[in-house]
Amino acid sequence: MVKDYEVFIQQIHQKTGIDLSLYKEAQMKRRLTSLYEKRGYSSFRSFFQSLQKNENLLNEFLDRMTINVTEFYRNQQRWEVLEEKIFPRLLSNNRPLKIWSAACSTGEEAYTIVMVLAQLLPLSKISVLATDLDQYALQKAKRGVYPSRSLHEVPNHIKELHFKQSGDFYEVSDPIKGSVTFKQHNLLSNPFEQGYDLIVCRNVMIYFTEEAKEILYKKFSRSLKPGGVLFVGSTEQIFNPGKYGLESEDTFFYRKQ
Repeated sequence: MVKDYEVFIQQIHQKTGIDLSLYKEAQMKRRLTSLYEKRGYSSFRSFFQSLQKNENLLNEFLDRMTINVTEFYRNQQRWEVLEEKIFPRLLSNNRPLKIWSAACSTGEEAYTIVMVLAQLLPLSKISVLATDLDQYALQKAKRGVYPSRSLHEVPNHIKELHFKQSGDFYEVSDPIKGSVTFKQHNLLSNPFEQGYDLIVCRNVMIYFTEEAKEILYKKFSRSLKPGGVLFVGSTEQIFNPGKYGLESEDTFFYRKQ
């Protein structure tokens, strides 16, 4: 079984460019075993043989291995810190902000960034790059339609201002959508742009190995301007930020030195 998975990792890397060895093995193996058993396969070997021929199965595999659990204003107090402390400092230079929502999943986080910043700036001055590995997640993000449960932490005045309700679903307003550009990007293998004021990458790093985290924190740090901020998830505190040229500005916010 161990050998079976090791061969599968190599085959997937060759086929897709995705390096599963950089994800925590027990979690990833459990998630993918559940998928192939549900589809009637008995090994990673037989599963990969079908992935070679069945595009729908390949897309389902890619969807399963990425983590698409997100919602608007997740951990709302952190967004209040962003609005009341982080953004005012970043905006003090009176220049446009360069912002990246990394591993954005289905878009809730990227749109939340815009909604928060829109409390302080006209939408015409806001632009966010949002990237993810999963093309299906990005398609959902571009549509901008979400079930009501995704909005349970959204303040009522924001909900009324930036969403249109249709039954149990809510659609993000066109002006908010227009402030976000969605692109496919693999954090573990693609190059990072430079010069960001804010990078938001939340609730993703927990799925990576310690080796992969080290690489990513260094890359994120290099991508920030001096004084720029990395905003991470509530289970992803960086215990030695100085190692990456970062310092804590607030809980889960790290400023480049």
